Amino acid sequence: MGRSHIKKGDTVKVIAGKDKGGSGKVIAVLTKEDRVIVEGINLIKKHTKVQDQGGRAGTTGGIVTTEAPIHVSNVQLLEGNDPVRVGFRRETVQKRRPDGSTYAAERSVRISRKTGKDI
Repeated sequence: MGRSHIKKGDTVKVIAGKDKGGSGKVIAVLTKEDRVIVEGINLIKKHTKVQDQGGRAGTTGGIVTTEAPIHVSNVQLLEGNDPVRVGFRRETVQKRRPDGSTYAAERSVRISRKTGKDI
């Protein structure tokens, strides 16, 4: 478990598994399991039961198609239309305390290994 190079909202390409070659937007990142949920990728059919909670609050049963998590190592970030490897660079920034004083702090910025530009 480490820091993930993929964030929610990124467009990624699947590089391994049954959906290899497909791409989509990241819906969620599950950091503890090192997995991501990608829109339209790794679709599964889930059988749901009718839950009668009285009135209109109950859910209807049936077979629901939904996305299942895919391991983060099986996806690669897309910059434009081409896949890129992700690197990190530390930047010094000025932060402000609630009392108005400022101090220097470092933050991590994702960069493209191919172009060296910020992502």
